[in-house]
Amino acid sequence: MVLEYLIIVVYSMALLLIFMYALAQLNLLFNYLKAKKIIDTSEKFDFSNPEEIPFVTIQLPVYNELYVMERLLINIAKLEYPIDKLEIQVLDDSTDESIETTAKHIKIIQEKGIDIQHIRRDNRQGFKAGALKEGLKTAKGNIIAIFDADFLPKKDWLLQTVPYFKDPKIGVVQTRWGHINRDYSTLTKIQAFALDAHFTLEQVGRNSKGHFINFNGTAGLWRKECIYDAGNWEGDTLTEDLDLSYRAQLKNWKFKYLENVETPAELPIIISAARSQQFRWNKGGAENFQKMMKRVITSKNVSFKTKIHSLLHLLNSSMFTCIFLVAVLSIPMLYIKNEYEHLKIYFYVMSFFVISSLIFFICYWHMYKNIYGGGFKNFIIYIGAFFTFFSIAMGFSLHNTVAVLEGHFGKKSEFVRTPKFNIQTLKDGWKKNKYIKTKPSVHVILEGILAMYFIFGMYSAFIVGDQGGDFGLFPFHFMLFIGFSYVFFKSVFSKA
Repeated sequence: MVLEYLIIVVYSMALLLIFMYALAQLNLLFNYLKAKKIIDTSEKFDFSNPEEIPFVTIQLPVYNELYVMERLLINIAKLEYPIDKLEIQVLDDSTDESIETTAKHIKIIQEKGIDIQHIRRDNRQGFKAGALKEGLKTAKGNIIAIFDADFLPKKDWLLQTVPYFKDPKIGVVQTRWGHINRDYSTLTKIQAFALDAHFTLEQVGRNSKGHFINFNGTAGLWRKECIYDAGNWEGDTLTEDLDLSYRAQLKNWKFKYLENVETPAELPIIISAARSQQFRWNKGGAENFQKMMKRVITSKNVSFKTKIHSLLHLLNSSMFTCIFLVAVLSIPMLYIKNEYEHLKIYFYVMSFFVISSLIFFICYWHMYKNIYGGGFKNFIIYIGAFFTFFSIAMGFSLHNTVAVLEGHFGKKSEFVRTPKFNIQTLKDGWKKNKYIKTKPSVHVILEGILAMYFIFGMYSAFIVGDQGGDFGLFPFHFMLFIGFSYVFFKSVFSKA
């Protein structure tokens, strides 16, 4: 009976944490809906007055981006901004033949009179954070714009974003990510679904009430003074963007999030790339919770509500651990429920927590409706998209739980870049991409075993109890089976 009670306690705690996170998301939804009614009255630079226009440095941190460098450089060179107040730094840590091709493209742009520099380092110390820090030493701009290699800002991007730095308290301006290959596959659709929720509900919901948000690593701008005041870039976590964001906001710098400015980018189209990106983001989130938790709690400049939202924000990735525990323990709980009659009241109480799923369903519908529009037809499509997303997200829960645990327990690992593909130009040629990781992770075997485990969970629904089974958890186990099967078979048998 000791084991059963231990399972009940762990299961209950995980459900409670998920419920708290769901309530926080609901609060962000309310904030989001209120923010949509507010007219932005931010003061802005007058670009008709040349003396007001600040100098901007664009930083492009890249590493072995053979397939997208030409597209990136051509696109960045088209950005509209006074040429005498703009420089571009290509922070190139590459180790392959892309170094030479990048240098050729840079030379062509230089011949057009654009100030663009090819900056190389002898090592990758600090990875992306180290490259940004190195570039900052010689950056001429007071405003620093940052783009990853797969981002394609529109030509008026600087004109839409830089004016907000008129307010001297603004340290960061972040824009919303778009997705040029959203409908490429089921994998890209679920990634877009998750990112859209972050870039609508979460970023707007937090920013509109003065809660901490994060610079997303790309498609945004920093005031150089803010970077230095916050302690500069540090490479001791895998999400250097989240780290510097919190240090800056703890120093009372304001962040401005622009939902109406979309910056298109390419989503990973193969599961190995998505896995490496998910691992980095989720481990980095846990690392930053360990690094920032005490600073947030003890800060005298931060309100209690902002502290709560900040801690839950930093624990975003840790929710995967709770989801994984609830998933794995749900089958033993099914047997415990039908074996111990005196625990029935407990299970009636626990059934209340199904409301967490309902809250997520409502929150994500508002995100989906904002992008695709409302109406009955779109709502029906949304139901399918939501359950597909939820199933596959749960299928990633083992992989992401490992990342979170490594982050919390301080296991260091290398910054593994996400390979880029340029599918618009290369079409099927991307399948020859030299950066594709072909060897599946050892976790894939466990994901296959878990898929079979949840087949057993569905079978258990028919055999437990005295009145023809207990099907309360059957839909949950079916979704888990679909999710883990998808992740397993995609990781083993498919490149796309």
